[in-house]
Amino acid sequence: MAITALPPDADADIARVTEVLAMITPRWNVRILLALSGPPLRYSELAAKVSWLQNGQLHPKLKALCDAGLVERTEHTARHVTYGHTERATALLPILPMIVTWAEEHLEKAERPLAAIEQIEDSLTLLTRRHAAAILWVLKSREEVSGRVLARIVMPSSDWTNIYPPLRQLVADGLVDTEGNGQPYRLSAAGDGLGPVLGTLSAWAAGQPLDQAARHPVWGQLRAKSAARPWVSSPSWPAPAALPPARTTGAGPAWHSRDLFSHAATSRPTAVLPMGGPRR
Repeated sequence: MAITALPPDADADIARVTEVLAMITPRWNVRILLALSGPPLRYSELAAKVSWLQNGQLHPKLKALCDAGLVERTEHTARHVTYGHTERATALLPILPMIVTWAEEHLEKAERPLAAIEQIEDSLTLLTRRHAAAILWVLKSREEVSGRVLARIVMPSSDWTNIYPPLRQLVADGLVDTEGNGQPYRLSAAGDGLGPVLGTLSAWAAGQPLDQAARHPVWGQLRAKSAARPWVSSPSWPAPAALPPARTTGAGPAWHSRDLFSHAATSRPTAVLPMGGPRR
């Protein structure tokens, strides 16, 4: 049976979103971006804000963010250099509360309240699994697909059985559902709930206004919600800042850069966690 291709621009769309995720997911990158959300800072001032970083860790992180076009290094004089957001980084920040909103709804409640930055980092870990973006795109487009068909779309030059390790991981992460071996795969409620996040990342990566996410050819279509599958995060790193939770209602995020280091983490009810389960 012939396989219907994804929309012609889908591969480029997936590649752009994957590249964005690769920019911001590495350890500490989001925290550094948040630390720079105010006026430009000298290196020593920034280092004081991210003091949990060990000596020698900040400089390569800053260089990578500069290379990615998210941080701008300005040399005022030989002894006066500052770092600040580029316009692209400023445009990216409103996506972070959207990730917090998704995490609050779909990630399993932790034993202690989690700062928003931890919610963001846990969520980004799931989205950067190998082949995750391509698999999620196909399942959203097709609704229900067998493993063999999914492999022919996502990894056409590989043995089709290679699709199963990333698929099993996404099932364990609660983003994909299946009834069992040999049964088709579909997005879970949590996977489908990523629509606003992935659509907005796509709009940002394409240089479009973020409100274009609602018109995304794949993720702009929402479906009725079903029961979500829980996912539990692991013990986390220190959290110096918390983003206030934001709900996507069509309006812009209800937070400002000045709130990033002053807003306390929202309290959450504790829950008894099951043994095992996917962990970072």
